[in-house]
Amino acid sequence: MTQIFDLVSVAFTECNNFEGGKKMLAVDKDTFQTEVLQGEGYVLVDYWSESCEPCKALMPSIMELAEKYEGSVRFCKLETTKARRLAIKEKVMGLPTIAIYKDGAKIDEVTKDDATMANIEAMIKKYV
Repeated sequence: MTQIFDLVSVAFTECNNFEGGKKMLAVDKDTFQTEVLQGEGYVLVDYWSESCEPCKALMPSIMELAEKYEGSVRFCKLETTKARRLAIKEKVMGLPTIAIYKDGAKIDEVTKDDATMANIEAMIKKYV
């Protein structure tokens, strides 16, 4: 079991460091309005938490999708523990939650057990 958590931790660290490649933008309560709600086109937001192991396990898959759909969908991530009120305002009631916005309006989401790479990609394909 320890090996699995070590592997997830390594993958999560790599995803956090991947941001320099501009595939996924970390947003917070101060930048969410500009980057997501005032953004044009499609924006996918990965709502996650440092304490959410399923969130961290899903992060490498989200990064793959960010590469695959670069140019069609903008990918962002929001750590909900640092923006609880914002997460509640956006009706994020469980983690992981992956939501897609179009021109600032939330149009779809998958959450908890439904937040798999296959379901996330299917959601993206509905709109792109």
